[in-house]
Amino acid sequence: MMDFNMEKPTKKRDCKEDEHRSGIDSLPDEIALDIFSRLSVTSLMQSRFVCRYWKNFSFDQNLVSLHLSQAGKRDPLLIFHSDFPIRNQLCFAELFGTDAAAEGIVKKISTPFSASMPEFTVVGSCNGLLCLFDSLYKDAVYIYNPFTRDYKELPKTRQYDEETVVCGFGYHPETNQYKVIKIVYYWIVNFGYPRARSRIRTSHNSKSEVFVLSLGGNAWRNIGEAPYFIQRRSQGALFTCGRLHWQTRGGSKNVRGLVIISFDLADEKFHEVPRPDFSCVADGHTYHLANLKGCLSAIVYKYGSKELEIWVMKEYNVQESWIKEFKIGANLPDSPSTNLLQPVRIWRSSVHRALVRILCILENGKILMEYSAGKLALYDVLSGRYKDITFKGMPSVFQTVVHVGSLNQIDVPIIGNM
Repeated sequence: MMDFNMEKPTKKRDCKEDEHRSGIDSLPDEIALDIFSRLSVTSLMQSRFVCRYWKNFSFDQNLVSLHLSQAGKRDPLLIFHSDFPIRNQLCFAELFGTDAAAEGIVKKISTPFSASMPEFTVVGSCNGLLCLFDSLYKDAVYIYNPFTRDYKELPKTRQYDEETVVCGFGYHPETNQYKVIKIVYYWIVNFGYPRARSRIRTSHNSKSEVFVLSLGGNAWRNIGEAPYFIQRRSQGALFTCGRLHWQTRGGSKNVRGLVIISFDLADEKFHEVPRPDFSCVADGHTYHLANLKGCLSAIVYKYGSKELEIWVMKEYNVQESWIKEFKIGANLPDSPSTNLLQPVRIWRSSVHRALVRILCILENGKILMEYSAGKLALYDVLSGRYKDITFKGMPSVFQTVVHVGSLNQIDVPIIGNM
């Protein structure tokens, strides 16, 4: 596994300030800006070692913003959070088109704060920034750009002896702010047994506090109690449309079964989102949420038939706009070798321990999915065929985070993408 570390000594071309600019250096800045904005983030990071001009240019906020705006025209990076063979290891792979994907190489991502946070959960990815939560001591939260290696530890909040923490991370274009939300559920005394405490299972035997922090600020704001009980999942909240989304059971309107809850990063309020009318969920089937091409989506997994239905909300918060975009047949990928792997900590709290999780739709229209405790496959909608995706140096057990590589800086917020 290759180590991706941009801080290693590298030979640099001597590029003095008074040296005559030639080649791409001689182009007008607006043309150079357009060219650099089309490069991958790994190529941009490597360009910093060519000469001083290119290095300085890579920090230009116009380039940072334009490069991020071009993200929708590129397939995303895949970040793997691995528990085996090394625990709490981050690495990544680039998708260079469908046919060449298997030729890629997994590269290690170093975490400079690993000594202070040996075990963590990836809360989410937004515009090139990762949010990592301390899963051991349940307090530290880091925001990290894995390619620029820019990171920040957020202030700690009040801790209870026994607590469960649910986190989310996202960006809202109206406020131009990145925000982290921390929902803290803590045990309450069971007065029938004064010395006993009740473990959190429902909203009826737990108390909560909701904290919000805007990047660039230094203090959490307590905005009150959470109106819903949200189970902690290893994948964190789903971010799309300027809101964070979770699943829970029973909402304020006494909706039967699973409901979708959102937290608006602009008004900082919780809302119920109308779900699609799929009666199969009430029959024991489950679904997970996904962000597909910027739309809130629900992927229904039917355990009996092993079929998948992909529902997409074309217009946000409008129930009638839910449509069944895809239906994937019963020939889901299955590899006998995956049965030999025992799920480790990273998979114990995965969403419903789903056998199949839809990750994204690539630019060529093919669907990328993760299945069976850390395997990747591409589904061709037209042919109905699957293709396993492997990379050299790929970990054995992992969870995949769809990530947009960017030069985004944590304390210099720029206009981000949705």
